[in-house]
Amino acid sequence: MIRWLFTTFIAVAILSGSWPWLKKIGIGRMPGDVTLRIGGRQYPFPFMSTLVVSMVVSLLVRLF
Repeated sequence: MIRWLFTTFIAVAILSGSWPWLKKIGIGRMPGDVTLRIGGRQYPFPFMSTLVVSMVVSLLVRLF
């Protein structure tokens, strides 16, 4: 459980930091991804994208 939580936290940090680049390729537009606009700034919360990326990375780690 702790590893899953840690993996999710790391994935959120990476996705949030590279948000402008990822938005161009389509990540961050899935149902479940939330973008708040407050005071002219955007605050992305890519929950569903984080889960998908975490599952893909977890699957890759298990296979190799």
